[in-house]
Amino acid sequence: MSNNLSYLLGRKGTSKILFEELGIAEQKTGTPDAEKMEALRNEFLVGRSTVYGTVSFYDFLRPENQGKKIYVCNGSACMTAGTQKKVYDKAGALYKADEIGEMCCLGRCHENSAFHVDGKNYSGADIDTLDKIKGGDKKTSEQYHVAHKGTPILTAPYPEFKEYYNIFADAIKRPAAELLGELKDSGVRGRGGAGFSMAFKLESCKASVSDTKFIVCNADEGDPGAFSDRYIMEQRPHALLMGMMLAGYMAGANWGVIYIRGEYPESVEIVNEAVEALRKEKLLGQNILDSGFNFDFKVIKAQGAYICGEETALLSSIEGQRPEVRVRPPYPTQKGLFNQPTVVNNVETLANLPFIMKNGGKAFAAIGTAKSTGTKLVSLDSYFNRPGIYEVDMGTPLSVVVNELGGGFRKPVKAMHIGGPLGGLVPVSKINDLTVDFDSFAKEGFLLGHASVVCIPEDFPLVKYIEHLFKFTAHESCGKCFPCRLGSTRGYEMFEKAQNENYKLSRELVTDLLDTMEAGSLCALGGGLPLPIKNALKYFDKELAPYFEK
Repeated sequence: MSNNLSYLLGRKGTSKILFEELGIAEQKTGTPDAEKMEALRNEFLVGRSTVYGTVSFYDFLRPENQGKKIYVCNGSACMTAGTQKKVYDKAGALYKADEIGEMCCLGRCHENSAFHVDGKNYSGADIDTLDKIKGGDKKTSEQYHVAHKGTPILTAPYPEFKEYYNIFADAIKRPAAELLGELKDSGVRGRGGAGFSMAFKLESCKASVSDTKFIVCNADEGDPGAFSDRYIMEQRPHALLMGMMLAGYMAGANWGVIYIRGEYPESVEIVNEAVEALRKEKLLGQNILDSGFNFDFKVIKAQGAYICGEETALLSSIEGQRPEVRVRPPYPTQKGLFNQPTVVNNVETLANLPFIMKNGGKAFAAIGTAKSTGTKLVSLDSYFNRPGIYEVDMGTPLSVVVNELGGGFRKPVKAMHIGGPLGGLVPVSKINDLTVDFDSFAKEGFLLGHASVVCIPEDFPLVKYIEHLFKFTAHESCGKCFPCRLGSTRGYEMFEKAQNENYKLSRELVTDLLDTMEAGSLCALGGGLPLPIKNALKYFDKELAPYFEK
């Protein structure tokens, strides 16, 4: 990552961003044309390689995307549910083959059969009316359960706008250091997977000297099986926006940048509307409520790249660079977006701040466990009798989530992939051993992560699922480090060959490959992939044994 390039791309501030301009340029044809790319590179004073390197990386910008009119979800939940062949067949009857593309997880894991047409997402029974959808009917029949067990923070009734923002108005009358103290008392940790202290990030950013600082919301919820961030953005967007405003006040930041995945068009639309509502009420801009606090938002629609869930790749993406993982230090709180101090947190983490500032940090810390405070949203896929979003106090037994909230499985399941593609593969025999918190999962050799649940039914071959995980990583790798880029490709090639040819896997070779990826990868994509595969090898050795050398 070039320091000079980051400064150069930030010279227009948030008013005009190269990445956003490339997204606008692709809207008519599916990819920016050469003439437009040349004009943009001249305007932003960067080389052709910078612009082409960016465009060629993203699913929705690269030349192969040109002419696509319908996209079929190829995420893990839809794959294990076995619904997508019907979607492809229906699409094939109405669209040409070169008009059909793929998207990875549209957040419709609760009912599957997911697809995208003309800037809208559909799922479930919608596929049976594809002809009407193609004709302009843009309504979806989607619905899912939302409930809680314990203390409702993110599933509580949403107050009226002005009443709700009294929390913000009262908070900015207090010194920022006092609010940071409340945040420390709360013990809130990042809900995106790493579980890192939010107060530490904000304090580090506050201590960095700069006239410009950013709060960046990582709303690139790319984990197949997860749709909790989408729930917040679409059903309670002001919890997120107020959380960012409060974070900005504590860190001394004057800009909030919300990076929303392109696979969530409805989320982009609803969050933009919520930002305009704030602007109309004069809660954004200069000297908000005569407090001396300045803050505004920039909403950015992503263009299809899982790696942008990694915070440094996300920052490079916003700038218009190829979204490659940055080497740390320096950390984003020191040099982040456009080389300015930046705090990156995910949607669910930020949405907790209004509750903390209203009720106090100790009230939040009283919920959950000593090391995992507060609540956690859990996404349950279509293999449950009651799929949907459930909020539970940290420390709630996993068995309560599965059997009481989810209503148990609708058909036999052998494992649950919890926490996204890099999360742990939990055999159903371990359900009674786990509680929903960071430490319980880590102790048992798993990862809570986003707390998304993708079920693997008894009749789905685990060898095929492992191949899928390797292939997903190979497609989504930023390519910067060898262990991830090459290891994931060699992995899926081996497991694919083991299924289709007279080839037996070497356990020593597979173990060496996984260990190399785990130890040598720059980020959690290559470094985290080995976890579910090692879980599979440990708990499902009998099923996988025929594919290995004796």
